[in-house]
Amino acid sequence: MSANRPLSPHLQVYRLPLTGLISITHRMTGVLLSMGLVLFVYVLYAIAAGEGVYQSMQAFMAFWLFKLVYWGFIYALFFHLCHGIRHLIWDIGKTFDRDTLNRYALLELFVSAGLTLTTFLLS
Repeated sequence: MSANRPLSPHLQVYRLPLTGLISITHRMTGVLLSMGLVLFVYVLYAIAAGEGVYQSMQAFMAFWLFKLVYWGFIYALFFHLCHGIRHLIWDIGKTFDRDTLNRYALLELFVSAGLTLTTFLLS
């Protein structure tokens, strides 16, 4: 074997393309949305369980960390929605060239952030 043979790229050298990062983020937001459904079921339970449980749930939701989780859940929802629309566009066989892939990936990030900001401002 030659000593000059190149090695496989490792994490310090290889830079994941934007579309790869978006794909990984899409999977992560799907998992986060699934975990967020547990909190949603808790809210429904608190509503159905009566006034005492509902008030303790309201106190829990007023905590700043929970509000951060709440807005993260909303961003994950919008990001997952935007990426799903992108997949629908891919299903008809469009936008597979590299420049368009990167442009749509950036558009997806900005639109999901814009939708989250709009929701925040309107609430």
